[in-house]
Amino acid sequence: MQQIKGAVLKSRLGFVEDHFGKEGLARVLASLPADDQRLLRIVFTSNWYPFELGKRVDDAIVQVLGGGRTDFFEKLGEASATKNLASLHSGYLAQGDPHAFLAKAPSIYSLYYETGRREYQRTGPTSGTLTTYDAETFSAPDCLTVVGWYRKALEMCGVAGVQVSEDECRAKGGAVCRYQISWK
Repeated sequence: MQQIKGAVLKSRLGFVEDHFGKEGLARVLASLPADDQRLLRIVFTSNWYPFELGKRVDDAIVQVLGGGRTDFFEKLGEASATKNLASLHSGYLAQGDPHAFLAKAPSIYSLYYETGRREYQRTGPTSGTLTTYDAETFSAPDCLTVVGWYRKALEMCGVAGVQVSEDECRAKGGAVCRYQISWK
């Protein structure tokens, strides 16, 4: 069974509280089953949690606060990158060298997910492709957090005009999750 690090859950819950207050967070948590609420009372960033728990949290955020709009998760991904790369994982940033940063995608992936892998392929001087393989579980909202996370992370590396788009998604019937990345 695919698992995710508590850091992923904490980022989502922290984003909700930062943008919608304690009341918004309470509404999201109240919409979840009692067992999920119990697991989410104290989340440890380094512990592994079921991916399905994260998916239920994502679905609750979209329904309760996002008005059904899943693009909400790109902002969540940006907030997660800002928080984690400004502190805990700052050593992954490569100031002025986005290709060096993106080459670290396999080890970054393993920080957050237990199964599967992510690979980076340089496609040009200011472009590349990230591809996620063999993840046991997946969701469209989680892929959107990846889009936002990498866009913000590259900006934190000092590049401008970052574009990240997913051109293949397992949650939408694809064989892999593939992201096209470019910058100026």
